[in-house]
Amino acid sequence: MPQNEYIEESIRRFGRRLDHDERKRKREARKVHKDSAFAQKVHGLKAKLYNKKRHAEKIQMKKTLKMHDEKNAKQKTDDAVPDGAVPAYLLDREGQQRAKVLSNMLKQ
Repeated sequence: MPQNEYIEESIRRFGRRLDHDERKRKREARKVHKDSAFAQKVHGLKAKLYNKKRHAEKIQMKKTLKMHDEKNAKQKTDDAVPDGAVPAYLLDREGQQRAKVLSNMLKQ
């Protein structure tokens, strides 16, 4: 066993504390306030680099949220209009495609 893996070995043998998950969740919740205070306090070049990093994180979060919203969205297609009598409940359903399928086709 390598010398520096004693923590992992202890966790494997004895497990974690019973409140580990709750403490981790609370630490994550408090981290937002700490990051905000740091962002207000920092100056100069360090501020520019920090803001750039936070901006990149926000863009990534927006992309993931957009992908999740896109999964269930539907879009109407106007190319297929059938001839003859069609019931009203089929009219709105027939010309729809999933937005995710459309975006994947565009990407390819």
